[in-house]
Amino acid sequence: MSDSTDDVVDVLTAQIEGHFGMSMDSLKAAVAAAPTVHLAATEIVSWHRLLVASQAVLERAEDELLTALQTQSAEVVDAPTMDLAHRVNAAVAARDGRAMAVRWLLDPNAPGKTGLAAERLARFSGTQRGPAVPAGAVPAAAPRAGRGVLR
Repeated sequence: MSDSTDDVVDVLTAQIEGHFGMSMDSLKAAVAAAPTVHLAATEIVSWHRLLVASQAVLERAEDELLTALQTQSAEVVDAPTMDLAHRVNAAVAARDGRAMAVRWLLDPNAPGKTGLAAERLARFSGTQRGPAVPAGAVPAAAPRAGRGVLR
């Protein structure tokens, strides 16, 4: 529909390439060869792939909507055409959400990447550097005498 939608993917691709210092094709090849070496690169490549796919879905939905609108009168839009308009809106939302994920991954100072939120994220993502609790032998609990103990 407009070239500005392509700009979202192009701008983010250029930012990714600048961040990693290589072309997107080279980055994809490096991630495919060793996906666990640089987890941040693997995650960005994955989200970029989703972004490109959602952009393609959006473009198809826009083309279908334009074709349908050309057959409609100016005052009345039928239900199937409205459904196409809703598909376009949903595709824009999906594309924009994926673009926000890529932007967040590229921004080292993004909310949630520092402080307590970052520590929690590290715990959930498995990127924590050391054990959460000091490692060592767990002291055995001595049986307690008294109420509540079966003999």
